[in-house]
Amino acid sequence: MISDCLIEIGTEELPPKALKSLSAGLSQILGKLLEDAGLKSAASEQFATPRRLAVLFRDIPLRQPDQLIERKGPALQAAFDQQGQPSKAALGFARSCGVDVSELEQRETDKGCWLYFEKNQPGLSLKQILPDLLQQALQRLPIAKRMRWGSGTEEFVRPVKWLVMMIGEELVEGSAFGVESSTASYGHRFHAPGKVAISSAGEYQQSLLSQGFVMASSEQREDTIRTLVEDNARRLGGIAHIEDELLEEVSALVEYPTAVSGEFDEEFLQVPQEALVMTMQDNQKYFAVFDAQNNLLPYFITISNIDSKNPEVVARGNERVIRPRFADARFFFEQDRRQPLAALSGRLDSVVFQQQLGSIGDKARRISTLAEFIAQKTGANTELVKRAALLCKCDLLTDMVGEFPKLQGVMGRYYAQHDGEDNRVSTAIEQHYWPRFAGDDLPEDDIAQCLAIADRLDSLVGIFSIGQKPSGDKDPFALRRAALGVVRLLIERDMAIDLRELCQCSVSNLPDSISAENIVDEVIDYVFDRLTAYYQEQKIGVDIVDAVLATRPMVLSDCDRRIRAVASFQNHESAAALAAANKRIQNILKKQDRRELSSVSVALFCEKAEAELHKQLESVSGQARAMFGEGRYLDGLEQLAELRPAVDQFFDDVMVMVDDDKIKNNRLALLEQLMATFRQVADFSRIQP
Repeated sequence: MISDCLIEIGTEELPPKALKSLSAGLSQILGKLLEDAGLKSAASEQFATPRRLAVLFRDIPLRQPDQLIERKGPALQAAFDQQGQPSKAALGFARSCGVDVSELEQRETDKGCWLYFEKNQPGLSLKQILPDLLQQALQRLPIAKRMRWGSGTEEFVRPVKWLVMMIGEELVEGSAFGVESSTASYGHRFHAPGKVAISSAGEYQQSLLSQGFVMASSEQREDTIRTLVEDNARRLGGIAHIEDELLEEVSALVEYPTAVSGEFDEEFLQVPQEALVMTMQDNQKYFAVFDAQNNLLPYFITISNIDSKNPEVVARGNERVIRPRFADARFFFEQDRRQPLAALSGRLDSVVFQQQLGSIGDKARRISTLAEFIAQKTGANTELVKRAALLCKCDLLTDMVGEFPKLQGVMGRYYAQHDGEDNRVSTAIEQHYWPRFAGDDLPEDDIAQCLAIADRLDSLVGIFSIGQKPSGDKDPFALRRAALGVVRLLIERDMAIDLRELCQCSVSNLPDSISAENIVDEVIDYVFDRLTAYYQEQKIGVDIVDAVLATRPMVLSDCDRRIRAVASFQNHESAAALAAANKRIQNILKKQDRRELSSVSVALFCEKAEAELHKQLESVSGQARAMFGEGRYLDGLEQLAELRPAVDQFFDDVMVMVDDDKIKNNRLALLEQLMATFRQVADFSRIQP
């Protein structure tokens, strides 16, 4: 038999940013415990509001399946003495099984005769095991900091107020954190503060909504909030600005969302709109409204947890709160513009970047040197690059960025524009922080691209050189993100720059007190690791990426062309056979001393197949090499695919490891030449056929 099973933990207000992970954790952990116990549900639904975590398991078995318990005991010769009396081993085994020795079975196996215990154990009911499994799940929840309350010693993320455990319409007796289970939840703190009777587990969501003014589903609340905000924005003649992170947080603050719109003085629109939006979102959890040209309008929309009879009063209250915050932002903006951005550059030396690596000023100078090197390689304007590097970190010392750290770069752009700096310099100050997160936009201008790469590589090389590279989940300097940013910039902006040269230039900028031996190779390996993850997201096989990286290509834009060519070549009819041949050649050559191999001598050929392979290789490799030189890797590989018949014939007809060393080494040299031809693109021996 099957039924629905409901568990709800009622609490004081839960931390909104942790609500989704707590909800998912309860559902996943408890679901896994039930599945391990032989009680797998057909589906599960998770619910979470500021005052509750709940999970509903659909069509879950009401009883575990019966189990055949079988245990192997001591060997028969060790179980009884010469008089036939049970030994301590036999007695101990029987006692552990809860039976007498006479009840144990003697069973012949291929390794002799042994004592066995066998018992058919009836499964327990879901009602019997659910309370204990819930306790286990609650202890395993991902809670950063647990708390105690009252005089108890138990700990949870917030004090627990009620507990619901039901199977179908039936109560499951049990307790958690000193609270006994019941079939009654609680409604909205203001609209329906009393108990809400849950008639059956499957009616949980509807019961809370109809009786308790509680929208239990996070997804439903988010959809409702999105619709409310968008509708209000349209009524105001604009478009709502809805960020997923804010939407999720606001949803975690309310149980019955209603929207209220407000407005603010248009004079505040003289402040950069990014600062106003951040004030609304971070401080007040408001949604901003823009026009069709992406200009901020003097309106906001807030989500209330109360369906007020006088929403205009609520709106006026929110308007009063936002005014002083906007006034502060305006003050910061006006104060910052009293001196040019460049005047702050000297003060960067007083701000520590990292104790061993010096100040932010030191970092800015290193960025300038490396960015200028990149500019020379790419043809970017070196004077603009140097100017942008001088200014790119100055806004860290402004009042606005001090109040809103997320606006670093953005405010630098505004202040540089105000100072009359070249527009490309102003843009680079903001965009050198791009990409800020996975999937973010890349810098559009080459000045910004030079700075973006220099900034990230300086951090990578510097932090690696002082022995603080990421380990496990710890990455305090966000080096994984920095490395991925370098990967994306070099590949997606098609920048033909040698990664080793970049790292060597960066190392040369480090303080003399820092020893950077072997750091270049460590940083390159770390960037290559990010490359693997980069292509995995694009569904390109790890073996393909590994095959190309094995040849250590230092120009990542060229590396990208190789990887995509090899991935496409995998669809060629000869690809698998050629990969297998390369693997076979690799296995042969790795056992040989390659220093003894010289050039191939036609005079030493004894078999038609080896002469034909050499002829075909000489004919095809030159054409392929020319294509590879032009970056036409797929065309070149398809040219090499013509070697397949000759390669197959060679391995069918030719014995490589013959007694005559000259002939053997000549054949090994031919194979090495063949593999080297393919290695111009990738080590095909690493590709899974």
